[in-house]
Amino acid sequence: MRALLTALALTFALPLAGCGGGDKPATIPLTIDMAGKAHRFDVEVARTADEQEQGLMFRTSLPAKGGMLFPFPKPKLASFWMKNTLIPLDMIFVRADGSIDRIAENTIPESLEPVVSGGEVAAVLELAGGTAAKLDLDESAKVTWQKE
Repeated sequence: MRALLTALALTFALPLAGCGGGDKPATIPLTIDMAGKAHRFDVEVARTADEQEQGLMFRTSLPAKGGMLFPFPKPKLASFWMKNTLIPLDMIFVRADGSIDRIAENTIPESLEPVVSGGEVAAVLELAGGTAAKLDLDESAKVTWQKE
């Protein structure tokens, strides 16, 4: 009986302590090089289908040097929406060579309208809305991160 009570207590205590399913994905350094200037970010990586489905939904803020990277096993046309995403985001669609396919700036929170890449991409980088304009980023920039 004591073992059962301990198991039940851990079942409820671990998620509350941040050790359960509510953990954020791992963070890695990422760099955007633009006209000889490097901009460094520490981004969460949404590796699994569940992490990619959750994305940045329900977040009320994002650090200025933070973001989320959605890497794909192989390049594909990518389409995202803002359902349950409470903050505007800049979505940077990144080709396999690190070049930028498209930048969708200040996407509309909670919109169901698809935000689509222009071509096949290997990853999508989401940054706080307005970051691309603040850093004067355009499609000539290059995105790099340590791949697994």
